[in-house]
Amino acid sequence: MNRPTHGALHHLEIWVPDLDRSLASLGWLLQTLGYTVSQSWDTGRSWLLGPAYLVLEQSPALTADGHDRRRPGLNHLAFHVEDATTVEKLAADAAQHGWSLMFPELHPHAGGKQHYAAYLENTDGFEVELVAINSPELN
Repeated sequence: MNRPTHGALHHLEIWVPDLDRSLASLGWLLQTLGYTVSQSWDTGRSWLLGPAYLVLEQSPALTADGHDRRRPGLNHLAFHVEDATTVEKLAADAAQHGWSLMFPELHPHAGGKQHYAAYLENTDGFEVELVAINSPELN
């Protein structure tokens, strides 16, 4: 493992209302993007990619039973994806794992003409953005 860069993200922990639903959607996506399960316990999982890791946990200390990305706190996670073809494949496959395409009328440029991405939302209201690193349309 390479030494992390000063100031780089160490980890991100997301509390989820239902771990099994989150594993079916977010867990599937993380593994598809190349993350590997690092730790597993009754109420959570962590996935590692490079020096940073991401945790999903169903904590007994939750004060609400749903996520609202429009409230203060986490709005969405954005991930680099190799190219436009991979963005489209992931977006299509995601529908089988609890995700729906957001802003379909603007897809794949909901973030602007020079931004090729898929915006997805799972059944718990968590949003992810899959951003093409390389896109023939943008080069």
